[in-house]
Amino acid sequence: MRILVVRHCEPDYAHDSLTEKGWREAEYLAERLAKEKIDYFYVSPMGRAQATASCTLKKMNRQAVTLDWLKEFHIPVVHTDETEPTRPWDWRPAVWTQDERFFDKDHWTENPAFEAVDLKAKYDHVVSSFDELLAKHGYQRNGYLYDAVASNHDTIALFCHFGLECVLLSHLLNVSPMIIWHGFCAAPSSVTTIYTEERVKGTASFRISSFGDVSHLYAKGEKPSFMARYCECYEDPEIH
Repeated sequence: MRILVVRHCEPDYAHDSLTEKGWREAEYLAERLAKEKIDYFYVSPMGRAQATASCTLKKMNRQAVTLDWLKEFHIPVVHTDETEPTRPWDWRPAVWTQDERFFDKDHWTENPAFEAVDLKAKYDHVVSSFDELLAKHGYQRNGYLYDAVASNHDTIALFCHFGLECVLLSHLLNVSPMIIWHGFCAAPSSVTTIYTEERVKGTASFRISSFGDVSHLYAKGEKPSFMARYCECYEDPEIH
């Protein structure tokens, strides 16, 4: 099985839709995805993801299933370095790296700030829902791997969000999501491709073949959006 995780195009957060540039990205993305064999489409209920998917669905004359748990993993957390709530992936490296538990897949939620908002329960809800979807497509979670109950070459596409994408990847790779949230950046409209690998009959693992691919933008001369990144140098005008 192949999974395509698509981050929504450049967002207009104020209206939960897309910017003018975002709509261009969505059209270029649709041109790319229309060339793919995609068997099933799933989309977040949030407007920016729905708008992104709409271009591809229209071009391919297809429909998608909306799944509530694909919405952004936006859990405001207050940590010791800030006074206002912020998303877990916006914590400054100098802060979160001081807690060794964040690097541990079994203990990353034990930080007091995360415990205060019961982040573990919210994370577990998302990944258990994800596993239910994978089971419907033939792959049943078993420890760190999956039983290939009905192995196949189907492709499913998930239109969602950066924070949520990192949650899914952390579950498939069995690592703390803090590593993915802070170590990877998926630009708007990017596509991450994941394949099952069944090296032992009946047992599958998931492997990422490409992360955050935006080749469809470069093909059209469209510069990828800076959203989701921070400045390269402190003096740069972008946010820190």
